[in-house]
Amino acid sequence: MQNFTRNTLMAVVLGCAPMAAFAHPDETSIADAALAGPAEIVDCTLEDGTASQCASYTVKYLPDNLEIGPFCPTTVEDAGGIWDWDGENAGLYRVDGDFLTMLAELGYTFFDADGVVNVFDIRIEGPEAAHECIAGSVDESVEMTVLLPLNPVMADSPTPLGTVAKVGLALDGVPIFADAPSVLDTGHMPALDTCGGHVDPGGWYHWHATATDVKTVFDTAGVDADCANVAQDAAAKFAYAFDGFAIYGSRNADGSLPEGLDACGGHIGPVPDQDGEVYHYHASETFPNLPSCLVGVVAQDNFTTTANAGIGSAQAGGPGGGRGPDFTAIAETLGIDAADLETVMREEGGRDADLNVVADRLGISVEDLTAALPPAR
Repeated sequence: MQNFTRNTLMAVVLGCAPMAAFAHPDETSIADAALAGPAEIVDCTLEDGTASQCASYTVKYLPDNLEIGPFCPTTVEDAGGIWDWDGENAGLYRVDGDFLTMLAELGYTFFDADGVVNVFDIRIEGPEAAHECIAGSVDESVEMTVLLPLNPVMADSPTPLGTVAKVGLALDGVPIFADAPSVLDTGHMPALDTCGGHVDPGGWYHWHATATDVKTVFDTAGVDADCANVAQDAAAKFAYAFDGFAIYGSRNADGSLPEGLDACGGHIGPVPDQDGEVYHYHASETFPNLPSCLVGVVAQDNFTTTANAGIGSAQAGGPGGGRGPDFTAIAETLGIDAADLETVMREEGGRDADLNVVADRLGISVEDLTAALPPAR
């Protein structure tokens, strides 16, 4: 792998390429069908304290022209979306009877004696069985505001992207996040549709894959699935990462495989939509086909939502908080993943959760958990 340092990238940008070599976002980068209002250029502060400017996009719960689903099948006779199973017989699967039967043989039974799949709507209810498929319903009132740096700045070291970490914003206006929570951790399956997305507990849709190149993943894994709702193009620009660098499919414009990719899946090279060589990310051929880390510095408060729950909400410790615990701060105190903490707390009843059960699932002591949580009101 070839690693590009901050100085290397700056040399390219400042020496042999114009500022456009950043391939940065602007007011026209995101599809109008997704915008709840005009995009803006605003002053922002990067997480390293650098004063900068960002493109600000307020997007809807779902773009006007995007069809979504299916997620969970109704019965074992039906086919739903897809799931990247990480237990025994790990791999990418279509969520159908064969897959669910395999899981049942491994001790994860998602259907009843009649073959009806256990499903719950995470936005409005909790699970009733030990293993249920999660199908969130949308909330048409929800909006998200995303900040992307206009002129990306390389970080001193890459930032890993763990479970449900913020990855970027697709050109269609759909937010992108890293791996969904594992069934092994929660017992439940937040199934993705065949384009690699699903609905957040807050009621808005997001991607967990490079949706414009998911066919490459299906072909590689031998999965019988088709993303009929998003045009497939393995060389197309899919998104901008939260550090401001563009994300393309798994192929170069001429159909060849990219060379010299760094640990995050990026490199400096030509792109089809501008002159010169620029740093950009490429999708991989395996799921999840997203960057595994970000090389640049993201903006502070770069993802917020009006939703009452889920990623970026005040309930999850987002800016404007006060309606719920700051899971990020609590998780940092406990040395665990914030998304895992939020998921387990929500699934065990939120404020009414049995902290002994929560602590056991997270592998921490109940004394430490109790001390880290804010006092009950």
